[in-house]
Amino acid sequence: MSKLILVDGNDTPLGFAEKVACHTGNGRLHRAFTALLFDEMGRLLLTRRSPTKMLWPNKWDGTVASHPYAGDTFVSSAQRRIPEELGVHCSLDYIFKFEYHVSDGERGSENEICGTLIGTIHDTPNPAPSEISKTQFVLPSQIDTSKPQEYCPWMLLALALLPRHTIPGQYDISVWQSPTTASTLLRMAGHHMSDEQWRLV
Repeated sequence: MSKLILVDGNDTPLGFAEKVACHTGNGRLHRAFTALLFDEMGRLLLTRRSPTKMLWPNKWDGTVASHPYAGDTFVSSAQRRIPEELGVHCSLDYIFKFEYHVSDGERGSENEICGTLIGTIHDTPNPAPSEISKTQFVLPSQIDTSKPQEYCPWMLLALALLPRHTIPGQYDISVWQSPTTASTLLRMAGHHMSDEQWRLV
C-alpha cells in the first residue's frame, strides 16, 4: 500500500507514513483531497461511505475523498481515484485547501490538509461497493440540516467555504454559493468540530 504524505502546517512535505497510522488516535497531519462533483443542473453527487470504512462509515460524503501519493498533485490523485471509486472520469479544477482536525471517537481521527476540487459529472456512477454503498444527487435544500452527524465533516466544511473563492465560469453552482447556504453548512460542520479545529491554508 502506498504511504500518505506527511506535511507541516504550510503543506510542506515532511515524509511518509502508513494510512492507518495517519488516522489512529489523534492522527498525523497529512495531505488529502475532497472532490465535489456536480451535474449540469448544479446538483452535488453525494456518496454514502461503505460500512467497512475505518472512519465515518455509512456517512454521506461529497463526492470522493482520498489521498495523494508521492508524485501526485491534488488533481492527478483525484483523477486516479474517482474512476476507482465511481467508475467514471471527469476533468477537475483545484479551488483551495484547508487544514482540519476532527475525531471520529474511538475509531480514530482526520488530521489533514485537504485540497478541494470541483468537477462536472456527465456519466452514470458505477460505484465500487467496497468504497460507496449509495449515491444521490442533491441541491442544498435536500441536505438534512437536522442531522449533521450523517454527513462527513470535511464535506460540510468544503461546501461552506466555496463562496469565499472564485469558481471557474464553466460551473453553474451558484445555488451552493449563497451566504445562507454557506452559513447553514458551516453550522452543521460545527457539530463535528469547533472553529479552532480548522483553517484555510
